[in-house]
Amino acid sequence: YYTGAILEVAAPKEVSMGSIGGGGRYDDLTSIFGLKDIGGVGVSFGLDRIYLVLEALGLFPEAIVSGPRLMFVNFGEAASLLAVKLAHNLRTQGVSCEVYPTSVKIQKQMKYAHQKSAAYVAMIGDTEMSSETLILKDMETGEQQILSQHDIAGLITKLLP
Repeated sequence: YYTGAILEVAAPKEVSMGSIGGGGRYDDLTSIFGLKDIGGVGVSFGLDRIYLVLEALGLFPEAIVSGPRLMFVNFGEAASLLAVKLAHNLRTQGVSCEVYPTSVKIQKQMKYAHQKSAAYVAMIGDTEMSSETLILKDMETGEQQILSQHDIAGLITKLLP
């Protein structure tokens, strides 16, 4: 069948399963289609076998979170630059968050946050910029509170599940 190198992809030793993929070199592969002296290489994987290996190794997450825990509303260039900085700090602490990419009507941004299943929305308008605070809104209850932009630890405590 193969006329050159042959390869086999085996499951990890911890899982008692044979190959999960394989392939090899075919010399003169295209001759059956009328093209002479053209070789090829083929490989295939068994997705069902790969799934079973991943399951046996416990590599699937317990839950899949589709959206961010927190979304920053975009109130313009200055606010979005600050939001990007805060989002970066939160991400380094394990909080999934994003900044809405453009400054559009707040209703559209809140609708987007709802569609993404964001648990919280952070708003940093002109007042919050000057007072170095942010408004954190719980999307489930609608409750809002004012937090210091510098209290990232307090914010993380609220945001991590």
